[in-house]
Amino acid sequence: MALTTERFTALDIFRGMTICFMIIVNAPGSGANVWTPLDHAPWIGFTPTDLVFPSFLFAVGNALSFSKKKFESDAAFISKIFKRTVIIFLLGYLMYWFPFFHRVNDGWAFNSLSHTRIMGVLQRIALCYFFGALIVHYCSQKTAVIISVLLLVGYWAFLVLFGEAGKEFTMLGNAGTKLDIVLLGNDHLYHDKGGPIAFDPEGLLSTLTGIVNVIGGFLAGAFIQRKGKNYETVAKLFLYGGLLIVAALFLGQFFPIAKKLWTSTFTLLTIGIDLAILGLLIFIIEIEKIKRGTNFFLILGRNSLAIYLLSELLLTVLQTIWVRPQLSFYDWINQVFYQRLFPGALGTLVFAICYMMLCWLVAYILDKRKIYIKI
Repeated sequence: MALTTERFTALDIFRGMTICFMIIVNAPGSGANVWTPLDHAPWIGFTPTDLVFPSFLFAVGNALSFSKKKFESDAAFISKIFKRTVIIFLLGYLMYWFPFFHRVNDGWAFNSLSHTRIMGVLQRIALCYFFGALIVHYCSQKTAVIISVLLLVGYWAFLVLFGEAGKEFTMLGNAGTKLDIVLLGNDHLYHDKGGPIAFDPEGLLSTLTGIVNVIGGFLAGAFIQRKGKNYETVAKLFLYGGLLIVAALFLGQFFPIAKKLWTSTFTLLTIGIDLAILGLLIFIIEIEKIKRGTNFFLILGRNSLAIYLLSELLLTVLQTIWVRPQLSFYDWINQVFYQRLFPGALGTLVFAICYMMLCWLVAYILDKRKIYIKI
């Protein structure tokens, strides 16, 4: 029983850290250039922000490995994961449709379903969870590793074979964008700042490599259960993480590391870093018994999905409410307060931290009342 209790502590802290930084990077303020570590790499490359999303998928897989629930039948198992997948996917879709209306100069206009984005963060989480859960439930760990390798190699091969010659890894020349346009349609893809260029960083094809992040998290959790939380486990997590990081950096010479394409090398790099972070958490919390300050992240981790949804919906509301024509409350408070007190990139960072703390306060209230929203 002790193992189960420890699992939730370590996992919830990891997940809470992920949600904490996810909120910060999604609400960077306005009125100045974003503080560089809080911004994604423009295309090829890697920043700390790029680690947030794959870490959440890693946590999803980790949770799968520690699940003790026994299903009466395969039908019950399929029913459960299918229900979760549909709910999470629909929540993501509705989040992008929200608030269902948008401002125009002379009033309001309805957000047409014909121009609503289909894929997104929660949608990718839903699909990666669904296929990852199927793989780890029905396949051995060895087979799961083989499937992961096939997904990583297959994705690379698809981009090379079906992308535009010499432009296989560019925004408009990659095969993933072409596939999204054919299957989903230009109007249902992400358009940065409402511009004409359609490219979805959470597209269909790159979801394949996201599944590997879930499998990586599962294998890490299964390894910890098998070996226990000790120095050997920590050392091996660092070793495996280091090997994956080195492999990603070496292979990145041929298949660039790019979060927006979710390249195979990006997957290897992020799993490697997450293994190292998880090993560090086990060392600090479980071996050294240093738990001061961990409750901050535990509070977020216990209601991770609900708080993420709150952060996104509230952000949309702040950007929809106008203080005066063409000036949202979101931009106004940054202009009159944060940018005046903390000019430049520092102001965007301070706003992001304050906004995260507001969401944390809601999580704190839910936690104090023992309200945990699960799907």
